[in-house]
Amino acid sequence: MKQRDSQASGKKPSKYVAREPDAKGYIHYTDVEHQTWQRLIERQLEVVPGRACDEYLRGLELLDLPRDRIPQLEEISSVLRRETGWEVARVPALIGFETFFGLLADRKFPVATFIRTPEEFDYLQEPDIFHEIFGHCAMLTNPAFANFTQKYGQLGLAASPKERAYLARLYWFTVEFGLLQTDDGLRIYGGGILSSPKETLYALGNEPERFEFDELDALRTPYRIDIVQPVYYVLDNLQQLQQLTEIDLMSKVREAIELGLFEPRFPPKDAA
Repeated sequence: MKQRDSQASGKKPSKYVAREPDAKGYIHYTDVEHQTWQRLIERQLEVVPGRACDEYLRGLELLDLPRDRIPQLEEISSVLRRETGWEVARVPALIGFETFFGLLADRKFPVATFIRTPEEFDYLQEPDIFHEIFGHCAMLTNPAFANFTQKYGQLGLAASPKERAYLARLYWFTVEFGLLQTDDGLRIYGGGILSSPKETLYALGNEPERFEFDELDALRTPYRIDIVQPVYYVLDNLQQLQQLTEIDLMSKVREAIELGLFEPRFPPKDAA
């Protein structure tokens, strides 16, 4: 959701260009790009055990991601279709809100087919193929997570621009930066955390504030995309995401709009 926000608000376009498939549907990457994938996945596989939730780790096992090359999208889709009826969809580096929500509503997760350059190895603003596949696709093998993500797309399609801004905060504090309380302690399920070694370690440390998940609170909580998060919301179990698909979530959005946003727990970007 990070760069979808930027495009819709008219900010500068991405410098990245998504790779196009050949006539047989195969996407070719350079050796440097494959090496970047290998460096990213090997680094992250060192930090997620004992920190990611069991559902995510099970999803990684199901996906069986290659380490020495960027996977082809059909390799991912074949697993997701079997598990939850999802698949991934190739998109440009930037897509608009309508496309984004429409894909999710159709159980298609957008994946931009580029990978970050070595110069932006530790952080880039756009969601690249590593963030989307390693961060998110493992969780899409979980029915509750998959159903919630589809419902989010359906709601976003019908929402007004202001309602979408509030919905984005719910997505941010669940799909991107959600935490889960388990019998073994606090664990991570959000892809924005799980694709970042820095945030994977930080999110479970002593510095950030963590609150029991409440959808109205999450809808009202400001965030910034370019910093580690000062606030996280913690689910008791992933079934809470399924429950969000069964309530009138837009009434919560309207209530959040009426109440307004909480005070940010971070400085303005220009002052940071």
